[in-house]
Amino acid sequence: MSKLADGERVHLIDKRGRQYAVNLKAGETYQFSGHKILHDDLIGRPDGSVVTLSGGLMMMALRPTFGEYVLKMPRGAQVLYPKDLALIPMWADVYPGARVFEAGTGSGALTMALLRATGPRGLVVTYELREDFSRTAAINIERYMGRPSNLITLRRDAYEGIGLLEDGIPFDRLVLDVPEPWQVVPHAASVLRSGGVYLSFVPTVPQIQKTVEALEQTNAFAMIETFETLLRTWSIHGRSVRPDHRMVAHSGFLTVARKVEPGFWGPVRHGEEARDDSESDDNQEDMT
Repeated sequence: MSKLADGERVHLIDKRGRQYAVNLKAGETYQFSGHKILHDDLIGRPDGSVVTLSGGLMMMALRPTFGEYVLKMPRGAQVLYPKDLALIPMWADVYPGARVFEAGTGSGALTMALLRATGPRGLVVTYELREDFSRTAAINIERYMGRPSNLITLRRDAYEGIGLLEDGIPFDRLVLDVPEPWQVVPHAASVLRSGGVYLSFVPTVPQIQKTVEALEQTNAFAMIETFETLLRTWSIHGRSVRPDHRMVAHSGFLTVARKVEPGFWGPVRHGEEARDDSESDDNQEDMT
């Protein structure tokens, strides 16, 4: 049976589903709206236990999922929503054992998602220029997953360049969460292996326009796609079934591209004409 331990992060959840983060430490006391509970009364309890605070308030004590942890962890930079964190490793095709470059580290949410996808045999190199962001990210990462041996954090500016490690091996994947990814694109082309995947996240249309233009101009990237994801939850109570009034709508755009040998599509990205041809071929197949 998995039991809550001294030093780990847990969430106390009330009957309305609201979550409150607690870092367990022997001898300390958690206080909530006039109610109290000793950390010692939580340590050693099974994960998922119902606990009673002073005054009879009952709450559920659970280890947070990664998505829950991200939403409650301290932040310097704005963190990505779980809906985007779930998609990025898939669309960037981050696999166990991959060598991944990331910029910037921010609060560490995306870094942790990449570490979970690469596994212990992989490697994540992350650049963050701001010391306060790096400090917050280090705390968040250590609190949730210890000190990963496959993480290299560097205080550098990706706009000025990306350096390979001493072994000189290119990166398999490159993931950006920076305001001006188009400034990084030329560097990305030089450190990403052939066939490797580029992915960047930005919140606005002008940013994606500049990013795609930069990818096209390098003549090193193809299969460029940009999309956003929307998440809508549903309320289900017996026969009452309806979408919730609130939803996590636009948070940002993902742009994905592949590093390829130049000359197949030429200096200009294959555009609507090529896409229309492929779509008509697909339609023709469907009709046969």
